[in-house]
Amino acid sequence: MAQQFAVVPAPAMLWLDETQRQQAVALSKEDPGFRQRYWSDGTTSAWVLNVIGRDHPITLGISVKDGRIASLRVLIYRESRGWEVRHAFFTRQFDQAQLENGKLDRSIDGITGATLSVEALQRAARLALWLDQQLTP
Repeated sequence: MAQQFAVVPAPAMLWLDETQRQQAVALSKEDPGFRQRYWSDGTTSAWVLNVIGRDHPITLGISVKDGRIASLRVLIYRESRGWEVRHAFFTRQFDQAQLENGKLDRSIDGITGATLSVEALQRAARLALWLDQQLTP
């Protein structure tokens, strides 16, 4: 995620109230908890998120610039199947994606045998875009 910034900003904390948590769960089926650590230089925000694939967490780094995904990278993949989602040929599909009515503005091609991992990355993308929106007063 450091490559998203000219100078890596200090980490910050986004505190969510119960209403925001419920909104996040409704949007992404993921509970972000009461706080999320992020990095931001004022135009770009970066998030490290964990989402459940089939059985195990998938750790992602997602940066958002101007309400669009600038970069989505799989940092740690723990599932026994579906590992293809960690490759750039797959994650590039998320570049410049944005939220429209609570959904990504594009369809993401699946990978045979990796359906749950593909869905997990889509949930994480929606969550990162939503979290970025929470930074704007």
